[in-house]
Amino acid sequence: MRRKIRVLFAKPGLDGHDRGVLVISQALRDHGMEVIYTGLRQSPLQIAQAAIQEDVDVVGLSSLSGAHRTLFPKVIEELEKQGAGYIPVVGGGVIPSEDIPYLLEKGVKKIFTSGSCTDLLANYIEELINP
Repeated sequence: MRRKIRVLFAKPGLDGHDRGVLVISQALRDHGMEVIYTGLRQSPLQIAQAAIQEDVDVVGLSSLSGAHRTLFPKVIEELEKQGAGYIPVVGGGVIPSEDIPYLLEKGVKKIFTSGSCTDLLANYIEELINP
């Protein structure tokens, strides 16, 4: 039996809204994944350290504040600095379509915009971790 996929969700920066990430966390648990939620207002360093300490398979970042172009790449940079650049990062939230190519170029594996189906996210993570 394989171990459960471990996903860390974080809200980087000053974003204070977490209803969406809580819904997504529950949906992934319903798909049999283990979800760790770091809570609101996390720094990129805190997120990277939590990902390493929790030995997660994937990091999910949620942003509704418009700081995704700055904060998502900084989380990836911190993971790389800590020797954990192998942990894939996915993102979601209120992200304009014109920002998606930039985030993908900076290393985010996939962006799930507001209103995306939770099954799509769960299936993507399963394929990413167990191809």
